[in-house]
Amino acid sequence: MHQSDHDIRNRLLIARLPAMPQILIKLIAHLQADDAGMPELAALIAKDAGMTSKFLGVASSSAYHRQGKVVSLEQSLVSLGTDMIKTLVISESVFQTFNRFPHSGSTDLRAFWKSSLSAAVMARALAKAMAYPHVEEAYLAGLLHNVGRLALLATAPKEYAFNFTARDDAALCAVEQRTLQITHAEAGAWLIERWHLDSFLADSVLYHHEPLARLEASHPLIRIVRLAHLLCSHADDAESIAQAAQLCALEVEVLENLAGSVARQVEQAAQHLGIDLAGADDIATPPAYAPPSVDPVQQRLSDEVRNMVLVSEVGQTFARQQGETSLLEAITRSARILFDFDTAVILLQNPTGHALVGVAAGEHQQRLAGFSIPLAKGGPLAASALECQLAFLKRDIPALGIVEEQLFRILGTDSLVCVPLALGQRSLGVLIGGVAAWQIPACQKREGFLRAYANQAATALETAISARGLARRQLDHVAEEYRAASRRVVHEVNNPLSIIKNYLSVLDHKLEKQEPVSGEMAILNEEIDRVGQLIGGLADLQPVATSGVTDCARVVDDVLRLFRATDFLPPKIEVVTRMQDAPCEVEADADMLKQILLNLLKNAVEALPDGGRIEVANRGHVNRDRRLYLELCVSDNGAGLAPEVLANLFSPVRSSKQGAHHGLGLSIVHDLVTRLHGVIGCRSSKSGTSFEILLPIPVPTSAAAALPAPGNIALSS
Repeated sequence: MHQSDHDIRNRLLIARLPAMPQILIKLIAHLQADDAGMPELAALIAKDAGMTSKFLGVASSSAYHRQGKVVSLEQSLVSLGTDMIKTLVISESVFQTFNRFPHSGSTDLRAFWKSSLSAAVMARALAKAMAYPHVEEAYLAGLLHNVGRLALLATAPKEYAFNFTARDDAALCAVEQRTLQITHAEAGAWLIERWHLDSFLADSVLYHHEPLARLEASHPLIRIVRLAHLLCSHADDAESIAQAAQLCALEVEVLENLAGSVARQVEQAAQHLGIDLAGADDIATPPAYAPPSVDPVQQRLSDEVRNMVLVSEVGQTFARQQGETSLLEAITRSARILFDFDTAVILLQNPTGHALVGVAAGEHQQRLAGFSIPLAKGGPLAASALECQLAFLKRDIPALGIVEEQLFRILGTDSLVCVPLALGQRSLGVLIGGVAAWQIPACQKREGFLRAYANQAATALETAISARGLARRQLDHVAEEYRAASRRVVHEVNNPLSIIKNYLSVLDHKLEKQEPVSGEMAILNEEIDRVGQLIGGLADLQPVATSGVTDCARVVDDVLRLFRATDFLPPKIEVVTRMQDAPCEVEADADMLKQILLNLLKNAVEALPDGGRIEVANRGHVNRDRRLYLELCVSDNGAGLAPEVLANLFSPVRSSKQGAHHGLGLSIVHDLVTRLHGVIGCRSSKSGTSFEILLPIPVPTSAAAALPAPGNIALSS
């Protein structure tokens, strides 16, 4: 189908054409079932007041009225019989739909109704003669075979009014194609597909003007409707009728016998349906086919309004898509419908902006997956993207680049329409539509519409790409958190593993001397449990500190006992403690406090390669912002820290120590102290380094409500 600025198909998309009522679709489906019973039929028909009235009126007419008055719908149905019920239900449903078409009330439709009824009755008779199993389907197809003429009249009343009453033949189809770029057969098939009726119904409507030579192997319903149309609208074309009869395996004599009975049945059906066919044959037929004159300014204005509506609709469609892939498929699918592209693909700029690459959406996904066009090397496609200009390419253009030739082969067309997906002067990529060469002028006339469409697509794509970038950044952030957590766990697990290794040596030595090892076994069990807790904490990126009261002095003793009983503490390093006699209870988890002290003591040992002194001291209580803390200090008399090291002390940096995870210890200490709602600071000079930790002490219940929540207060160095 051609495209032009008089594109009726676009108007069909936004025209308020009637939908087939759901109740009538259910009735048709019910009647086509083999087990349709009268009670079920009555229940369905009773839901439609107009249908019920029609049945009661027909059953009460002189043709069916017998002794006694009909008192119920079910009795009326019984008196009418199954065949008449089917005829009335299908006919009434279709004509109710016909009457809701715009302009149907202002146009004399008697000739149209007579033609439709005649084709329906003839199609049913032909179906019976051919032993086609779905007789009522044939009747419905005959009724609908010219519904496209009503659709065109409703959509383009000015352009089509002159031809609506013209003789229904190949010449009319040619005029429709030339003036509207769509025939009534195509419009009718499109409308039936919108109604979601059986697909063979749409095919029978689409091909009812098809040359007979092409219908030899077609579905029986298509051949039935083609022959019914010839018999009702072209009874003088004996040659075509004979050829069509041969396709249906019917003798011409059979058709002659049907003609008389069909006329009587049409009159009877019209009477029951309340359709006045009087004078239908006297309606004047125009002597020639000619499109009405149209004001070009008015037509241009109408087209612009139509395009604005369509652009708004597709923008809403794009906004409803979930995910980038579904959006790209919606863009290509809508472009094919609106611009009559044979096929459509999208190339997007890669993250570096140096090339256009194929996307995995729409058609030709496999072949486009590795397709790439460098933007720096020029060519019409690259220029279209870089300059944000439409490009119309034909296959016979001399010196086409390899990439353009590849696209021609992939899309299988002889012309390409390249539409940049741009926001202002920034291009996201190119939409490429494959068309025939004769469609290029029509596409060029619609440049404004193409640009507006591309702008909607680019806006939706920008939103989708931004959402993808945000999701990727969130994933990267989570991945980095997991990497940091894993580094922390590996670093911390090394401490208990080293302790376990050393204690195994001690255990082996004591067992040789047959000395008691219960204390060592208890420590091993504790450290193995701590390894399990550390590894289990990897599932939580920021594990929450467990609450509880811990005796700080006991934890210090446990840690020093571990150091003294293993090789962690060289003989030339002296460790002293100054723990006050006053209670040393703090609000902290014992394992976390143990982990803090292990790291600080290891750092202190490493700061004294030639030996020295380490002190662990309880300096008593400190009041900070009306909250009481216990100050615990770990100090050494080493050479001190360089200023640049001190400035980044609690950041996870790469240290000069050997190993993949060194440089994390003090960062982990800082995190652990923070989780305990404590504060850590460091003082360092040439005479040594001290780490001062403030840990909250338990607050009596009566005083807890009066105290502010602890904060992270930095100590001055």
